[in-house]
Amino acid sequence: MDIALQFAPVTRNRWRDFETLFGPKGAFCGCWCVALRLPYAIRGKMTTEERKDFMRARIAAGPPPGILGYSEGKPVAWVQVGPRHDVPQFNSPRTCSRPLEEREAEDAGVWAVSCFFLSSPLRGKGLSHRMLAAAIDHARMGGARYLDACPIDHTKQPKSVTLYIGSTAIFEAAGFETVARRKDGRPLMRLHLRQ
Repeated sequence: MDIALQFAPVTRNRWRDFETLFGPKGAFCGCWCVALRLPYAIRGKMTTEERKDFMRARIAAGPPPGILGYSEGKPVAWVQVGPRHDVPQFNSPRTCSRPLEEREAEDAGVWAVSCFFLSSPLRGKGLSHRMLAAAIDHARMGGARYLDACPIDHTKQPKSVTLYIGSTAIFEAAGFETVARRKDGRPLMRLHLRQ
C-alpha cells in the first residue's frame, strides 16, 4: 500500500497538529523534542508539561524548527531539521555529532537533521526515505549549504525507538557522505546542498 505524505514547516498555527502527533507521552518518554535543545541538567528537572511548554514557545517564536508530515490530512510524521545553532546539544564538544569545525555550530548555512518521529502504525514501512527527502528540500529552501546528520548504523528492530536519529542506510541512499566517525556505529554524515 502506497502511503502519500505531504510536508509543511511547523509554525505557530500548526501547534495543534504537532501536539496531536506527539500525543500525551510527548513522542517518546515525554521528550517533546527538547533533548538536543537543552542540557540534561536542565531538561532532566523539567516535567513533561514544562518540556511541552518549552517546545510550544520555540515553535511560536519561529523560524520553524522542523517539518510535519501529513497523510490524508492527519499529522503522522515529524523531522527536526534546521540550523545547527538551533540544536546546541548536537554541537556539544562531548558528542559524536559535534561539527567538523567549531565555527560551524554558529554558521547559519550549516544545518542538521537530528530527529525523526513517525506515528506507530506507519513505522517499518520505509517512509524514513521520504521524510529525509522532505527535510533535504526544506534545508535547501532555507538556504543551507550543508546538511549534517549523526545516524545509527544498526538496530535489532526496524521499528526501534533508537531510529529517532535515523539509520545510516537512509542517509547513504540520499547521498550523504561520512565525514567523521568518533564513535563506533555513529558516523557524522554530510550532504552538500548546491545552491
